Amino acid sequence: MNKAYQDSYNKRHVDIQKILIERFAGGGLETFIKSGELTITIDKSNLIKIISFLKEDKDFQFKQLIDICGVDYPNRLERFEIVYHLLSLNLNQRIRVKLSVKDGDMVPSIVTIFEAANWHEREVWDLYGVIFSDHPDLRRILTDYGFEGHPLRKDFPLSGFTQVKYDDSEKRVINEKVNLVQDFRSFDFESPWEGPEYNDPDKNLDKKK
Repeated sequence: MNKAYQDSYNKRHVDIQKILIERFAGGGLETFIKSGELTITIDKSNLIKIISFLKEDKDFQFKQLIDICGVDYPNRLERFEIVYHLLSLNLNQRIRVKLSVKDGDMVPSIVTIFEAANWHEREVWDLYGVIFSDHPDLRRILTDYGFEGHPLRKDFPLSGFTQVKYDDSEKRVINEKVNLVQDFRSFDFESPWEGPEYNDPDKNLDKKK
């Protein structure tokens, strides 16, 4: 991407940012530009209004829904972020829309605005357990029938909640609950349920003293 195009792209971000702030002043909308991309954070009560505005406004025309995804922050009060990525071919511009919800809160479905949202919202429901109100067919899309839990939540064990093993004392295969030694995965990539043991150089320094 050459400098002239990048400058033009960044200027459009600033112009969009100003219009959104003016249009939705007092509506809980916040904006920021990071790594050359424009992100807006909104309240879920304004989701339908803002998504519709971004799609239909003649100066924007964000008519393509690229993706909807979830993010789990288990230590936050509003645990889940729902992230929408939109593309405007008219502007050759992308925008990211974020909202945060508590565990158990419902998010308005945008299927009536973007038909492509149907499967995206089903995926977020399947993997995170976030419910989309007024969705026409909210059911699992990636996991199997009868699956329990939502596998991309940080409190979901990599092995599942139950395991199958051969019990030598009973001489048969049994199902048993997984023993979880911590609440959330710590992602040390080797023993994700026992947690990493990091070497703290400051502690070693204290011992030498």
